[in-house]
Amino acid sequence: MACNASKTSLLRAIAKRGYATCPRPVGDLSAVNVKVLENKLVVATADATLPVSRVSLVLGAGSRNEAYDTQGASHLLRLAGGLSTQNSSAFAIARNIQQVGGTLTTWGDREVVGYTVTTTADNAETGLRYLQDLLQPAFKPWELVDNAKTVVNQLNAVSTEQRAIELVHKAAFRNGLGNSIYSPRFQLGKLSSESLLHYVAQTFAAGRAAVVGVGIDNNTLAGFAQTLQFPSGGGKAASANWYGGDARKDTSGHRAVVAIAGQGGAASNHKEALAFAILEQALGAKAATKRGTSAGLFGEAVNCAGGVGASVKAVNASYSDAGLFGFVVSADSKDIGKTVEFLVRGLKSASVSEKDVARGKALLKARIISRYSSDGGLIKEIGRQAALTRNVLEADALLSAIDGISQSQVQEAAKKVGSSKLAVGAIGHLANVPFASDLA
Repeated sequence: MACNASKTSLLRAIAKRGYATCPRPVGDLSAVNVKVLENKLVVATADATLPVSRVSLVLGAGSRNEAYDTQGASHLLRLAGGLSTQNSSAFAIARNIQQVGGTLTTWGDREVVGYTVTTTADNAETGLRYLQDLLQPAFKPWELVDNAKTVVNQLNAVSTEQRAIELVHKAAFRNGLGNSIYSPRFQLGKLSSESLLHYVAQTFAAGRAAVVGVGIDNNTLAGFAQTLQFPSGGGKAASANWYGGDARKDTSGHRAVVAIAGQGGAASNHKEALAFAILEQALGAKAATKRGTSAGLFGEAVNCAGGVGASVKAVNASYSDAGLFGFVVSADSKDIGKTVEFLVRGLKSASVSEKDVARGKALLKARIISRYSSDGGLIKEIGRQAALTRNVLEADALLSAIDGISQSQVQEAAKKVGSSKLAVGAIGHLANVPFASDLA
């Protein structure tokens, strides 16, 4: 099939000027340049550590925008990165990008769907040409049928821990942010091309999108962004409401995975969001060593419960207008009840010492530096920030903001979780798993 991809004179002119700036030393933190276009599309760029250009188109089309009948649409949008568009066939996209040694990947969450193209600096024109095409997906019926098995395989690959986190979102928010980032099985094969194109028309809006790049000049990327044609629609996502309660799924086996959460911090409240990020690290984000136990209050609670083989980590999800904070724990069914009891007691205690806060800040800084110092981590970080907050904080500013969070602010975040109605998501052998009303 012939490729009808746009070959504008602008793209050719940009290619002649070159894409990548001088690579920064590995491990150095790049400055981030941000520009907002007249149509409210955000453009952000940073220097790369390698002569490689990465460009992401980040769209506010995450699962929170789905209605009951369109659940799974954002999952299929992530899949659409490998399908035909209105201008190019799937074969043309794959062949031409791979011919220049490039890759096209997709990613997403409840807020956004992102498409990232990676090429060498001198072949970035090819990548941008097909990235531009993704704003006009085709959703050809036979391609959706052919890729149905791929969706099933992706659903089968979802870990039990992630399924518990999906369930706790459902219990907490019910709809909107409660929608799973994965397609429900009852929706497999149900979404038509027309439904998906309508979803695109409603969510692909310049005012809810961002174009970000690593290893590409800001003015160059802004010139490319101005050529993008967004649908004329663009409805706003419904505000999130916190409900709490239970979402449970019984399965066979002898283990249970339970996620319990209270209200967290929204990304729009930057200081509160940072306080919750520090609290996550202080209470025990994850084990620092392989097969080790989580440090902090959550790790101590599991040890006090005496459960053998139990594992726990803090869960912190910050969205544009809401947040969720808690933990996810996996244990044998006979131990899960006592383990959850001890963990909830710790979650509600709002006990965060100065030492805990100092450790949480140090761990959070290390993770931020790690994300900002690698090109792959950096482009996702600035892409999500740009799409959700319409701005991007440089690493130095973010590290300074972390230092500015006081112990009392972290304690206030902990009190907010402890005083809110809890949401419980559980999967596995649930005979001994308490309900949300039992934990009040």
